[in-house]
Amino acid sequence: MPKFVLTVTCPTRRGIVAAISTFLADHGCNITDSAQFDDQETGRFFMRVGFQSETGATLDGLTADFAAVGETLEADWQIFDSASKIKVLLMVSNFGHCLNDLLYRWRIGALPIEIVGVVSNHLTYQKVVVNHDIPFHLIKVTKDNKPEAEARLMALVDETGAELVVLARYMQVLSDAFCARMSGRIINIHHSFLPSFKGANPYKQAYQRGVKLIGATAHYVTADLDEGPIIEQDTVRITHAQSPDDYVSLGRDVEASVLSRAIHAHIHHRVFLNGNKTVVFPASPGAHASERMG
Repeated sequence: MPKFVLTVTCPTRRGIVAAISTFLADHGCNITDSAQFDDQETGRFFMRVGFQSETGATLDGLTADFAAVGETLEADWQIFDSASKIKVLLMVSNFGHCLNDLLYRWRIGALPIEIVGVVSNHLTYQKVVVNHDIPFHLIKVTKDNKPEAEARLMALVDETGAELVVLARYMQVLSDAFCARMSGRIINIHHSFLPSFKGANPYKQAYQRGVKLIGATAHYVTADLDEGPIIEQDTVRITHAQSPDDYVSLGRDVEASVLSRAIHAHIHHRVFLNGNKTVVFPASPGAHASERMG
């Protein structure tokens, strides 16, 4: 039976859940999982519904028919085919731990995405990418060619049909125009020391200050550097007996894990923008293995 996901964001009001469940029942659909959140501070309601059609309903048919319900609820909404994989463009510079982790998860099916290419400003990981039969694109970035380089990147997004851009430790700042165009569709990973430990060698700075917890933050990219809506975070404990190299090693592990979880939540339509924050619904206990992180 075809499986779908419906996401809805709308002003808070009575009858939202009833209207949606009635629509699905009337169209021969069975709800398999559902999550909702009513933000009383903003007056916004968020809902994600997983369902399957017992009558062979199509994505186009459901989308057309739900339009009236969406209009009544004054909602931003979308219906997704669960079998369709999101097209993802990865970007990396000279640190490959996140890239290698994502490629591994993709290869074993733990991260069900379609990787349409990898962009880098260096050749460091060209062989790794090509060996995975994924297109590799070298776009060098200098102080003098930034506009031209980003124009090439924008063209590549259009050519590949990329729906999500992942900065897997890509160390170049994207322009405000690119961030605005891809709003809610660029995910970045960084160590959680910002802004406490700015500049080079943040782990060394953390070591020198005797930090006891290090971590990582995955967030949507905005024009405000490293201050976009947060999707996922995690930490790992450090002791006085560990070295700066230990900090780096543990930091890279947590960065890779946090980034993959953020992507996983995004591709399964569990992340909702809520102003400067996000609403992130966890996978339900009964969700298919592909929708849960191991």
